[in-house]
Amino acid sequence: MSSKHRVAKKLRQHAEYYSEFDQINGEHPWMDAVSEGFVSYRVRELGTGKVAYFNFILAKEMGLISADHPHEMTPELEQKLIQTFSIQIINEYDELNARRIDPSTIKPHRYMATRYLQLQHSNRQGKTSGDGRGIWNGVFSNNGKTWDVSSRGTGVTCLSPGSVSAQKPLRTGNTDFGYGCGLAEIDELLGASILAEAMHLQGLQTERVLCVVDLGKGYGIGVRAALNLIRPAHLFLYLKQERLDLLKSATDYFIDRQRINKKWTIQNGPHKYDQFLEHISRSFAEFVARLEVDYIFAWLDWDGDNVLADAGIIDYGSVRQFGLRHDKYRYDDVERFSTNLNEQKQKGRLIVQVFAQLVDYLKTGSKKPLKEFQKHPEVEKFNANFESYRVDRLLYNVGFTKNQRKTLKQNPEALEQFDRIYSYFEKAKVSGKIEKVADGVNLPALFNMRVLLKDFPTFLAVNPLPFAKRSITEQAFFKHILSGYAKRRDAKLGEKTKRKIREFQNAYMHLVDLACDGKGHDRTLREMSERSQRINSDKRITGNALIELVDEILQQKKKGLPLQQIQNIIDRLVFDYRELPEVSSSKHYAEIPSKPLVKMDLLAKLLNLVETNSESI
Repeated sequence: MSSKHRVAKKLRQHAEYYSEFDQINGEHPWMDAVSEGFVSYRVRELGTGKVAYFNFILAKEMGLISADHPHEMTPELEQKLIQTFSIQIINEYDELNARRIDPSTIKPHRYMATRYLQLQHSNRQGKTSGDGRGIWNGVFSNNGKTWDVSSRGTGVTCLSPGSVSAQKPLRTGNTDFGYGCGLAEIDELLGASILAEAMHLQGLQTERVLCVVDLGKGYGIGVRAALNLIRPAHLFLYLKQERLDLLKSATDYFIDRQRINKKWTIQNGPHKYDQFLEHISRSFAEFVARLEVDYIFAWLDWDGDNVLADAGIIDYGSVRQFGLRHDKYRYDDVERFSTNLNEQKQKGRLIVQVFAQLVDYLKTGSKKPLKEFQKHPEVEKFNANFESYRVDRLLYNVGFTKNQRKTLKQNPEALEQFDRIYSYFEKAKVSGKIEKVADGVNLPALFNMRVLLKDFPTFLAVNPLPFAKRSITEQAFFKHILSGYAKRRDAKLGEKTKRKIREFQNAYMHLVDLACDGKGHDRTLREMSERSQRINSDKRITGNALIELVDEILQQKKKGLPLQQIQNIIDRLVFDYRELPEVSSSKHYAEIPSKPLVKMDLLAKLLNLVETNSESI
């Protein structure tokens, strides 16, 4: 066989090896189900870029690559990823100006930018809004599951706020109008890669980043994947527009996808939409409770834009993981401030209320005012479910097992007492007024309750005194939990705080006593210590830490840091979230080194950034 034939054979083998990516070709069932739910665009291959990050674990879970594929980028895989994802839309500006484009680079199928509600738009019915800088690459089906795949940074669409403000088509890369560039900055994409996978490994419902293509000059394309990327906003715009036929089509599409993926059990028949609403109410109650207890800021509002319809995180641009309960923080989005951590419950309930209005409209054909659904049974259930999930999550963070939490819930008086005193410390703020921070405003928390939950069971476990007499002095307790934000006048231990410290320790010890279940206090405390140290790890990546991490990575990249090192760094930071109690993660995580090789001096610097920002927003 000649060398030419050998090369040809090798290329055919590689093409077959990564042929699963060919499913992702722009075609998407939403286009058939909701005929007016998108704007379609021709798409061209850019033929350029380098893969800065690839989620090998996610790709194996999806079935895009084989389970035994090495955890390293190969030239053939990178070529396939560039071919599949390094693309840009041929938008209205390109068409009007008859831009010369090589026909051989144009993909055979049109890709969609979906329509949905957005508060950034003056039109509150979704007539002008939706995917402003992204398109849906399509779906991938394998092993009984169907995944959505979409990209951002692929060009400005007519649904972007910038295009609507300009009242004319915009050229991709134009920066004259806000939210009208159509491109995505590489730091944002790498940050999302880290945080999305960290959230996934904490057991949160979320989009995940499949791939990041570095296009150079600070820009890139980020590819996200999830079993269902539909947002409430995709459905709400047809409710607002009172277009019953399209609302029904969109809702049925969403329900069918949830059933296909065996996420929800919903039977056809007269109660289908009621079952749908039950799932919505329960899912959002659990989701918002997790956000509150775990100090995760995810901008929720009535439009249902910044959240997945099955209650999960999407769009990591404004998502933050706080180190403390910074519930006064608000993100500054130029024209308006975001909601804060305390308001997420209210906004979650409001989203469920809109869904209740939506379901009634589907069932009756008559749209009633939203206020009529304030006392809807499923809206009322939201509050009860939220409280149940919130308390359960708090007890989980303390270190109690599922069975212990079940036991403790049978003692509501003890739980209420602990919850009340815990909230006193958790919600306390430093003295002074709300101040500006880099991307918003905040008044910091006074106490670090995560460090208390992490260390307190260990303090008690090593105490040689009989269990009933174990405690920490008020001064040591106060000093240990005082945050780095405390001012001089905040650091004085008064009589009221001493009393509250004693009250906390008594309430905590009472819960431990109730949870022992015959095991003995020492064994229970040791188990709690082991769990709580993993749950409340000091390796938690806050929003500010993430910004500084990515900035350092990009600075090192400019100095010649290889892309494989960026991959290893992201993996290293993410893998610290593995094996949290009661969170099941992919078997593929166990097949690769827990500590991917990263330059030791760089790793030390990055971990120091995590540590120094451990209490920040």
